[in-house]
Amino acid sequence: MSNPLWAPLLAELDRWSAEGRRLQLWLRDDDAIAPSPQLDRLAALAEHFDAPVLLAVIPFLAQSALCERLRSAPLLLPCQHGAWHRNHAPQGEKKSEFGSHRPRDIIVAEIAAGRRRLMDLFGPTLLPVFVPPWNRIDRDIAAGLPELGFSGLSCFRNFGFAAPHGFSIVNTQIDIIDWHGGRIGRPTPAIAEEIVTELTRRREAGTGDSPLGLLLHHRDHDEGAWAVLDALLGSIVHHPAVELVGLRQLFSGSNTA
Repeated sequence: MSNPLWAPLLAELDRWSAEGRRLQLWLRDDDAIAPSPQLDRLAALAEHFDAPVLLAVIPFLAQSALCERLRSAPLLLPCQHGAWHRNHAPQGEKKSEFGSHRPRDIIVAEIAAGRRRLMDLFGPTLLPVFVPPWNRIDRDIAAGLPELGFSGLSCFRNFGFAAPHGFSIVNTQIDIIDWHGGRIGRPTPAIAEEIVTELTRRREAGTGDSPLGLLLHHRDHDEGAWAVLDALLGSIVHHPAVELVGLRQLFSGSNTA
């Protein structure tokens, strides 16, 4: 039996179905570096729901054993997550590895070196997608990503810039962790209400059916985070309005969300 806390979300999805709309749902998980029981749990969840996960890997912290582990987890698709995941913002500013705080040539060299390291580890399974740590990147740096071999960028919510043709910006919108309230899984009512509000806004505005991304951090999930993620996916993935979209399709160059 479905948890009644998800009922308003299911009702909104019913409205989407009645209007012939489809929700492209996708998952991104940040900060991967090595095999772990938490990564095993993420892989099992992806397999259970047949849900591809964009796995953002920190290049210079990644262990070669991660490559071996992902060979038996085909739904976890690696991409680049910054370089060292180091904060270079001055004290008092929001954390950022690739803000405007350092010379551009140093930043570009770091990103390129990180990409080479991940290509050495993962080869053709590496998606040419860049995920900046803390979801922040200077727009001028972001605009140069295609020249470094990237065809996609993923941040959080409303980040964007005038991307060239063939370059996808596909952001996440729903973070399942409460970072300021103890780094714990957010409660079901809060997540359900946030998704309903977002979907209602889109439907009433008549905007395009842009993808809805869930932001995960498997290394930081407590039992509450795992439970709410499992319950959310279990409640909606089989709804006729919901499509778990493939990541190569998602970052095919036609999406800006």
